[in-house]
Amino acid sequence: MTDPQLPPPSSNGSSSNGASSDGSVPPVPVAPGYHPPAASSYSAPRYPVPPAPESQTPTAPEYQAPPGAYPAPVGGYGAPAGAYQPSAAPAQAKSSALGIVAFALSIVAAVVASIIGGAAGYQIGFKLPTVMQQLNGSTSDLSFLAPVRDQVLMGEISFWLGTVAGIAAIVLGIMAIVKRAGRAWGITALILGVLGPVIFFTVLGVTLGVGAGAGSVSFYGA
Repeated sequence: MTDPQLPPPSSNGSSSNGASSDGSVPPVPVAPGYHPPAASSYSAPRYPVPPAPESQTPTAPEYQAPPGAYPAPVGGYGAPAGAYQPSAAPAQAKSSALGIVAFALSIVAAVVASIIGGAAGYQIGFKLPTVMQQLNGSTSDLSFLAPVRDQVLMGEISFWLGTVAGIAAIVLGIMAIVKRAGRAWGITALILGVLGPVIFFTVLGVTLGVGAGAGSVSFYGA
């Protein structure tokens, strides 16, 4: 028997405390104007990610000879016996003293001897009219050169001096060229040594003629 002041029991089988007869809880009523957050708007909290460990530098793969290849000796191939071995130290530059000495001798042969011979030739030519006047018509001996014997002797000395110096200059010049010890000096010395006799006799002939002309003017004009 029920109390008339109490509401009648619901027909869906729920009890007065809000629980259904089968034990389930009814949904909670939602207040008007409230919108629950969407499920997709939720984001998980971000935590600091620890740095990745440094990767080691990959090493290059070792070369492996293919099967059947000819094996090379360890340390490379050696030079064959008797082959040319370059010197460890660079070759030092050779001295040019030999070429300079040859050039100095060529100067003596071509220049100094020619100057002395030219001076002697001028004096011989200058005294030539006097010698020709004292000539007795006999030229079988060299006695007619007695007045200019000193000048003739000086000319002979200069000639032999130039000859010896020229030969030495040619020999040393060739050695300097072959040994590359002052090659430029050696070439110049060789040229002057060969041209030395030509220069000497050319200068002697010119000065002899000039001296003879000057002596004739002085002798016949006096």
